[in-house]
Amino acid sequence: MQEVLSMVYLWLKAGHVIFVIFWMAGLFMLPRFFVYHQEAEAGSPEEARWIDRENKLLKIILLPSIIIVWLLGLALAGSIGAFAQGWFHAKLLLVLLLSGYHGYLSAYARKLARGERPLAGKKLRLLNEVPGVAAAIIVVLVIVKPF
Repeated sequence: MQEVLSMVYLWLKAGHVIFVIFWMAGLFMLPRFFVYHQEAEAGSPEEARWIDRENKLLKIILLPSIIIVWLLGLALAGSIGAFAQGWFHAKLLLVLLLSGYHGYLSAYARKLARGERPLAGKKLRLLNEVPGVAAAIIVVLVIVKPF
């Protein structure tokens, strides 16, 4: 029985890492799409293509990935008793913040689709750094478990 549980844990972990990669890839791509979208002429066919690309990225990659990341992550945390560990609390906070960032990007995509362009390209390029910094900290927390 212990062997079966060990294998299930490893499959959960593998799935979690795979979907974290998908989610992070989408979080890296979307702000870059926004930069190109904003550089397109308003109302042009190019702008319409960017709106379509952003919607597909959000619906086909990002939404399923965030759901699976959360489900598998919570299952993993429960299976190892992580809810009582300090490193996990910090990781959970960062994942909550990344989830909020994901929501912000989704809302920004809707604004762009309506023709609103509230952020400059430079700010969008800076937004692109958020998931990288968060991922680096999360990896250290999970691997090193500093507290």
